[in-house]
Amino acid sequence: EAEMKAEEEKAKAERDAAGEEDDDHDTRRLPFSRRMEIVQKNKAEANELFSHKNFRHAAARYVKALSHCAKFFDLTPGQDEEVRAVKLSLNLNLALAYTKLEKLDNALRAADEALAIDATSTKGLFRRASICYEQKKYDEAKRDVAKALAAAPEDAACKKLSTRIEQQLKRQKDKQKKMAQKMFA
Repeated sequence: EAEMKAEEEKAKAERDAAGEEDDDHDTRRLPFSRRMEIVQKNKAEANELFSHKNFRHAAARYVKALSHCAKFFDLTPGQDEEVRAVKLSLNLNLALAYTKLEKLDNALRAADEALAIDATSTKGLFRRASICYEQKKYDEAKRDVAKALAAAPEDAACKKLSTRIEQQLKRQKDKQKKMAQKMFA
C-alpha cells in the first residue's frame, strides 16, 4: 500500500515535470490482466508516437503507463516480475523520450528508476551514461559505460560512447595542463 502511494506520487511528480494534466483518476481495483492490458496499450501508443517523432506526447503516454503500473495489487511472484520488466522498459523508453526533448534532468531520473529496477541493465547503463555525457558529467558517464561494456563487451554503441567520453576527458586534461603551464610560466 505504501509502495503504491510512493509510485503514484512519483508518477504525479513526473507528470508535473513534463507539464501534463493530472487527468488520471482511475482508482479502480482492476484484475491483473485488465490493468496489464491498459499498461501495454499505453506503451504501444507511446511507442507509436515516439516512432513518429512526437516525443512530448510519447513521454506523457509512458508516464501514464507507469502510473498504471503503480496500481497493481496482490501480485504473485510471477506477476511481480512481469510488472518489474514492463516498468524497466517504460523507464528506459521514457529516458530516451526525455533525452530527445532535451529534458536531461527528467531523463536522468527515468534512467535512475530503470537502474533501480535492474542495476545490471546494459541499456539502462548506456542511457544514463549518454545523459551524463550530454550533461558534461564525464566521470559518471565513464563509470556507467564501463559497467555496460563489462556486461556487453561487443556492444558497438557502448564502444562508440566510451571513445567519445575518453576523448572529452583527454581534452579536459590537456586544457587543465595548459592552464597550469600558463600559471607557472
